[in-house]
Amino acid sequence: MNSQRRLLLCLFLFAAAALLSAQSNYRVIPVPNGGTISGTVKWSGPVPRRLEFPVIKDPQICDPESKKTVDLERLIVGSQGGVADTIVFLKNISSGKAFDLPEQRRHLNQVHCRYVPHILLVPQDAALQMESADATLHTIHMDGAATFNLPFPFTHQVTTRTMSTPGLVHIQCNGGHVWMNADMMVAPNPYYAVTDESGQFEFKDVPPGTYEIVAWHEGWGVAGKQQVYDVLSQSKVNRPLFTQPKSWEKSVTVSGSQTSVVNFVISNK
Repeated sequence: MNSQRRLLLCLFLFAAAALLSAQSNYRVIPVPNGGTISGTVKWSGPVPRRLEFPVIKDPQICDPESKKTVDLERLIVGSQGGVADTIVFLKNISSGKAFDLPEQRRHLNQVHCRYVPHILLVPQDAALQMESADATLHTIHMDGAATFNLPFPFTHQVTTRTMSTPGLVHIQCNGGHVWMNADMMVAPNPYYAVTDESGQFEFKDVPPGTYEIVAWHEGWGVAGKQQVYDVLSQSKVNRPLFTQPKSWEKSVTVSGSQTSVVNFVISNK
């Protein structure tokens, strides 16, 4: 990674960590008259061409259908324009319901050399479980709010780490499968969601008040390539470098036992 991109990444991660650490003193309180926030994230305009990358290692495991390339999974737009894998959250909430984030977003698997799920959502101070279904060596490397480098030489051997710092974590494979990528949000409060294939999200039991709601997407462009060394094959390979994440903010007012609707429309502009 060149020095300019490294500096931009460091500044982005620092800003994200500062934003989220300010929310980390969250208090659980009763919410007897909580409201609901629901909405969608939808795409406007022509959908960019899907990003693909050649399978350059372990094709019998990573490419069982012999497609020769893999989808980098950076932008998933449904048939009705909904954008999946967008993280939506309330930015300025300090108290509310207990954590109830979905369990399936706290378990990372490596299947045919791709991360499942592609976007993870783990409560602060909770455990992330990781395993690999692939009969090859993967190494999960994390940058951001968590910094781990964990090998997975055996299938279905579960490794657990506690995510103690709120913020964003970028995940990639240091075992030569350079196209593998995922992102994780370590959430300081329970008002976080990942949009489904129709772009929908929902928060329940929100205390009445006015909040800033944020839609965050990891970004869908490739900025270039980074040459890395694969120790096992003893060769140099190119890893894709992605463009910066994108975010959008709106204000939302929640009334007791009522539903507030917030819709985001995003585009390539």
